[in-house]
Amino acid sequence: MNAGETGAYLDTEMRKALVDHAHVGDVRGQGMLCAVEFVEDRDKRSIFDPARKIGPSVAAALLKRGVIARVMPQGDILGFAPPLCLTRGSRRDRPEDGRGGGRSARPPAGLDQIFHR
Repeated sequence: MNAGETGAYLDTEMRKALVDHAHVGDVRGQGMLCAVEFVEDRDKRSIFDPARKIGPSVAAALLKRGVIARVMPQGDILGFAPPLCLTRGSRRDRPEDGRGGGRSARPPAGLDQIFHR
C-alpha cells in the first residue's frame, strides 16, 4: 500500500518538476521506482552521443546534492529507487520544494551546462 501511494506521488511530482525541461524525453515510474530519460532533442527523440556520458554527468551532479541516482545501461536514463519504507509524511525533501531548503526533484543548478558541452 505505501509503495503504491507514495510511488504514485513520486511519479506525479517528478513529472511536474521535469516535464518542461528541453532535454527530458520521458519520466516513468512504477511503485517506488522512477526513471528519467535524457534526450538531445525532445521533439525528434534524438539521443545524445554516448561519448558525452550525459547520464553519468547528471548522476554526479545530483550526488553532489545528496541525491542518489543509478545510471541505466540502456542509455542516458537515470533510475531512482527510494527506500520502500519512505512515506509522503516522512519525507523532508519534496520535489515541489524549490525554495532551496533541501533537495528537490528540480534540475540541479548547472544542468544545462552538462547538456551543452
